[in-house]
Amino acid sequence: MGANLIDQLKQVEDFRTKDGRRHPLWLVLLFVTMGTMNGYVGYRGWGDFVKRHSRVLIKKFGIQKHGVPSYSTIRRVVMGVEFDKLAEKFNDWAKNYVEIEESEWCALDGKSIKGTVKNYNSSQQNFVSIVSVFACKRGLVVGMEKFENHETSEIQVVQDLITAMDLQGVVFSFDSLHCQKKLVS
Repeated sequence: MGANLIDQLKQVEDFRTKDGRRHPLWLVLLFVTMGTMNGYVGYRGWGDFVKRHSRVLIKKFGIQKHGVPSYSTIRRVVMGVEFDKLAEKFNDWAKNYVEIEESEWCALDGKSIKGTVKNYNSSQQNFVSIVSVFACKRGLVVGMEKFENHETSEIQVVQDLITAMDLQGVVFSFDSLHCQKKLVS
């Protein structure tokens, strides 16, 4: 079995300069993951999660001196981290630790990320989207992939993600985009 989530997050390269680093990158990313898994979404939500659970987090992770990261620290980290590397490490962890049973339902869908639109005045806009694989029984995202709509289509990303995850005997649900006669050109 592969590394646990903390070990995987420790492999994500820290983009920040050494000056002023109060919290290890892996710890901030872990808190974001924990917050997301508990229904907290966005910078403010993750900040609220950390603030609300600060005593438990400080005790559990032996945080001293600076306490838990603030909302603005979380925001800076999430904005600066290289998403592809983070997604790769998350997918590696999920593949090894979340076992999908035969006949289990998995929903796949892509969502565009607010604020990533380029050429907004053009009919040929470009934006970043995330496709995620959601294991319905567990209520967990077990895989994700980022793409830009000018580089590839959601259809191809979904097919590649299913192939990479090597899920056998799973029931997939898709939106109507994937109900075309000819899916690959």
